[in-house]
Amino acid sequence: MSGSKTLLSVIELLGYPNLRPLFERLGFQVTTEFSVRKAIALLRKAPPDVVVADFYFQPDFRDRVSNLESLLAAVQKLPSARVLVLYEARHQEALDKVRRRMRIDAALTLPVKEAELEAVLRGWI
Repeated sequence: MSGSKTLLSVIELLGYPNLRPLFERLGFQVTTEFSVRKAIALLRKAPPDVVVADFYFQPDFRDRVSNLESLLAAVQKLPSARVLVLYEARHQEALDKVRRRMRIDAALTLPVKEAELEAVLRGWI
């Protein structure tokens, strides 16, 4: 791998400010995907160093808790990839259920504070 770190940003639903400038300022080569299915395909082709994804709870999902479980299952096969999840505080309980089953290295509530996000990412560089 080259000296440049790669980051896959998966934005499916939640609205938050464009974080790409921060990611790039920290030296990440950024790819953004708006579909978990396409993000999983990217993970398999070119495993990133970091995955940043939004989490939302949908009680009407038949066999899962959230939008992220398929993505997290794919990331579990990449032990060196770090996972950062952005979520709404009201979904804390649902996120905790997912965290009991799958690895999530860090989670930040929305609205995300740039300083907190930067601190987490700097710790992984």
